[in-house]
Amino acid sequence: MERDVSNFSLLVLIVFVMVPFTISYFYQLGLKKDIMWSSIRGALQLFLIGLILTYLFNLRPIVGIPIMLSVMITIATFHARNKGKELPNVFITILTGLIVIEIFVLALWLGFDMVSFTPEEVIPMSGMVIGNSMVAMGLSLERMKSEFGTNQGKILAALSLGATPRQASHITVKRTLNAALIPNIDQLKTIGLVQLPGMMTGLILGGIEPIVAIKYQLVISISIFSSVSISAIIVSLVMYRFFFNQNMQLVDLEQLQK
Repeated sequence: MERDVSNFSLLVLIVFVMVPFTISYFYQLGLKKDIMWSSIRGALQLFLIGLILTYLFNLRPIVGIPIMLSVMITIATFHARNKGKELPNVFITILTGLIVIEIFVLALWLGFDMVSFTPEEVIPMSGMVIGNSMVAMGLSLERMKSEFGTNQGKILAALSLGATPRQASHITVKRTLNAALIPNIDQLKTIGLVQLPGMMTGLILGGIEPIVAIKYQLVISISIFSSVSISAIIVSLVMYRFFFNQNMQLVDLEQLQK
């Protein structure tokens, strides 16, 4: 697909932005500034990353790929950390988890010759894995805090009856994992039926045969599903421990936020 999108055509897209902007204004949702700022910021970020990728693609893969992956993992860590910044060791937990996931997925891709070690293939695909892992970790942190707050009485009762923190928080961890995994399970069920996935669509638009595009889409879809599962497990099994003190007592969430 050699055709380019003109700058004027991009400006016309402002019409689509004005729809939610108008709705926010009419119903006084208080989102007008957020809508405009997020639209402008998103466009600027995309153009900036385009310039950066153009530069990185001209570097040797052994140099360009680690630089970009390091930047993406660092930004993703800070973003996911905001969902549970009051919890101890949350930053190092998320950072370690993202590094482990990326190494695992990249080793699988390269080991079985699914992708080539080039910036054009590794960086976009890794970005999808890191981005979805970041969302899963943030969602797990939010859901875990909510579950501990809702089930505080049940957890305290279990502890008073002699249960360990692990036993008392079993249901909480289980619900946290369900909340993180169900959206990806549903998406995997309907892949290709409800919508054509982004990577597959991009390859088809680029002139790749549909069957080849489907194979690549399966690679990234299964990789994302696996990385999201690992992300939720890492956050859930590591971070629930910090809701208890050294005496195996439940810590008040208000104390964690101080």
